[in-house]
Amino acid sequence: MSEIYLSSRVVGEAIYACRKSKNVSQEVLSGLADIGRTHLSAIERGERKPTLETLYRISVALDMKMSDIVREIEKRLP
Repeated sequence: MSEIYLSSRVVGEAIYACRKSKNVSQEVLSGLADIGRTHLSAIERGERKPTLETLYRISVALDMKMSDIVREIEKRLP
């Protein structure tokens, strides 16, 4: 069985796509999710990976199921 490496970039791209689909700015999303805007920016650029709690906060702030964000991540996997 081959190991799949989940890069930070893939996660960030998926979160960015979800945020853009909801037409929400980083500033608004970070406020709603109660995380720093610079932290969110680093996640979207692939410099940091979100914890499960942070991913959950982002999903709630975007009015999405966390599983929808995970599906968006899976679409980007090789």
